[in-house]
Amino acid sequence: MPHGWIILDKPLGLGSTQAVAAVKRNLREAGYGKKVKVGHGGTLDPLATGVLPIAVGEATKLAGRMLDATKAYEFTVRFGEQTDTLDAEGTVIATSDVRPTMVQVEAALPRFTGPIEQVPPAYSALKVDGERAYDLARAGVDVELKARAVTIHGLVPLSTVGVGVGVGGGELSELTLLATVSKGTYIRSLARDIAHALGTCGTVTMLRRVKAGPFDLSQAISLDKLNEIGKGAPLEHVLLPLEAGLDDIPAIDLDPEQARAVRQGRVLTGMAFEDGLHWAREGIVPVALVELSDGDVRVVRGFNLTDVAE
Repeated sequence: MPHGWIILDKPLGLGSTQAVAAVKRNLREAGYGKKVKVGHGGTLDPLATGVLPIAVGEATKLAGRMLDATKAYEFTVRFGEQTDTLDAEGTVIATSDVRPTMVQVEAALPRFTGPIEQVPPAYSALKVDGERAYDLARAGVDVELKARAVTIHGLVPLSTVGVGVGVGGGELSELTLLATVSKGTYIRSLARDIAHALGTCGTVTMLRRVKAGPFDLSQAISLDKLNEIGKGAPLEHVLLPLEAGLDDIPAIDLDPEQARAVRQGRVLTGMAFEDGLHWAREGIVPVALVELSDGDVRVVRGFNLTDVAE
């Protein structure tokens, strides 16, 4: 059975659940049957494109960790209009004649870098009294969500559209930014709040995820490339190994006896490594995600990959 990651460059209009279904269908058509586990490592809105890590087999045990990973997005804010969904799909609910200058943007962005509080969009998958916020909003219910703490690690202007831009102090109609953010960050809310800080309103017209945890666009494949798997193309051409999802943490090499103990869930002692999360391997085979504390190694998630040892 296959184990690892398929990094999809998700196209516009495709939902994350649909992307998982596409992977399952192609694996089934390639002859892997219906028992292969498949899951995604972080929802990406249908109106967003870009990096969607899809875990296959034992890699699904790391999907939750991928949800918590730092992510990076490129997004465009169109100034002068705000929709109810905060993106181009919604209905305009506010307008403004104010257009900011680049000087004003550069002065405002530091306020949105580091730990901040943001109110998620009403059109989001968060639950309110057991109901999805977007279902309530579509039903005409006035949805009020609480502010949440998130971290913006970086916020960099990439390009602008406007009158007199480049001449000096021109008014911007659109601004494209690169944001590196913590889990739980809503880019639509970030765009809304930046526009408000600039004395206007704004809507996201383009949203593209360029990085999710250790994965970026250089590793991503198109939906057409994915569909070639179901037509007989080799899976190994698109499947990254399970350990590719662990590139951001150090590895620990185990001897056969230690590996056997870890597979049995036993604690290893006297290991001279720094405290924190590591992944343990025997040779080239991942054994487990482990936590080190004062020389003790405890299993967080074990991987059933002994059958692929070389």
